[in-house]
Amino acid sequence: MLIQARFREAIASGAVTLTFRRWKRPQVVAGNTYRTAAGRIVVDAVQVVDPERITDADAKRAGFSSRAELLGELRGAFDVPTYRIRFRPADGPDPRAQLAATVTLSDDETFDLRRRLARLDRASSHGSWTTEVLRAIAERPGVRAADLAASFGRETQPFKLDVRKLKNLGLTLSLEVGYRVSPRGEAYLAADQAS
Repeated sequence: MLIQARFREAIASGAVTLTFRRWKRPQVVAGNTYRTAAGRIVVDAVQVVDPERITDADAKRAGFSSRAELLGELRGAFDVPTYRIRFRPADGPDPRAQLAATVTLSDDETFDLRRRLARLDRASSHGSWTTEVLRAIAERPGVRAADLAASFGRETQPFKLDVRKLKNLGLTLSLEVGYRVSPRGEAYLAADQAS
């Protein structure tokens, strides 16, 4: 779920707990945790609402000064359902960050990572990429995603999606600019090179 920069701090602190979206079908599910630019959030409820029934109190809980301001910024066609999403900041650290901080891998963990990376390679429309991209990030930390993508002859956005898959496995970390290999990624590369 995309979060505007102006709401990120208030969402992270728990001051903003609602958002309204026009979607053809719901893009989030109650009970699930989502990673956003404001941090991880837990969606507590998702319901279709009549925009005419949105109150000033709802608008304030969504970070707006008034109902009129919220409705003025609500994007999408009027004939598309409006969803009211109630959420809260997720408790505890991001499991992905904890995973990335792992400095040693057991043989079973290394085997599992090899299997998962091979599956990503097989599912790719552009062939095997996982180990090459991981090594490129290790060799060139902090390089812009667009420059890394170009070095592989790839478009930036699909490349970034691929790197996110590596991040989901705890192998890379996002920097202000570019990426770096996580301690877990370093352990994997060392084990891979040793085999």
